[in-house]
Amino acid sequence: MNLNEIKGLYKEVFKTYDHPSLADHVQKIVELDTYLPYSSTFYCITNTSDLTFEYVSRNMPACLGLDKSLFEKQGMRYFWSRMHPDDVEPWLQALNSLMTFTLNEIDVCDRSKVNYTWNYRLKNGEGKYVNIVQNTTPIHFDETDKPIIGLAHYTVLAPEIQMNVCGTAKVLNDNNEYETVYFNNFSQKLLNDNVSNRERDVIRLLVLNYTSKKIAEKLNISSNTVDTHRRNILKKFNVSSTGELIGIIKMSNNLV
Repeated sequence: MNLNEIKGLYKEVFKTYDHPSLADHVQKIVELDTYLPYSSTFYCITNTSDLTFEYVSRNMPACLGLDKSLFEKQGMRYFWSRMHPDDVEPWLQALNSLMTFTLNEIDVCDRSKVNYTWNYRLKNGEGKYVNIVQNTTPIHFDETDKPIIGLAHYTVLAPEIQMNVCGTAKVLNDNNEYETVYFNNFSQKLLNDNVSNRERDVIRLLVLNYTSKKIAEKLNISSNTVDTHRRNILKKFNVSSTGELIGIIKMSNNLV
């Protein structure tokens, strides 16, 4: 199959997303899997109504070193059994909060446009806990318009990376761009453990739209020192811009 044919198949996958026939949609995803390169990501089609995996991509064993047949036979319970014990409670809080937000705050007609992200640590085939960032798009809903079948992408990151368990919901807007509508940090450790009191002061003033110069005047420090704090804050929050940081802060109940 050449590149144009792969692109055509890829487009067909997302064409079915507009008016999905679930069986056709899943079949197209399975067909595409044959041509995807090996990488640090894999995907599954998840069914939360019966806790099974409708499909597990061939890349999973390369990413985690686990037996694919165990995913297929034992489903999500096997997957969850390998989760780090310290991450189970915040992970459940993240899922419950995302679902509550969806059912209460997102119109039924927009739920097919939602994309969810959360993270946790999982024990791989070598017995080491690695970071997993899961990004899930719903592709089928039950009679109450609750998402039950989703296309889940998993990115595997090194265990040395320190990550708080967070949950994010984004909605595809009229400009075909994903807009963050919900974020929360469920580990509740970021400001308590990693962010200094001075950085906390800077964050609060940034949320009020103060410039570095104004923050420096308020805190009686130099603008260069403020800029240093801002760089460190972005690094600790693992974001690339002040705008993204402010958006996260404003949508979270746990960070300030």
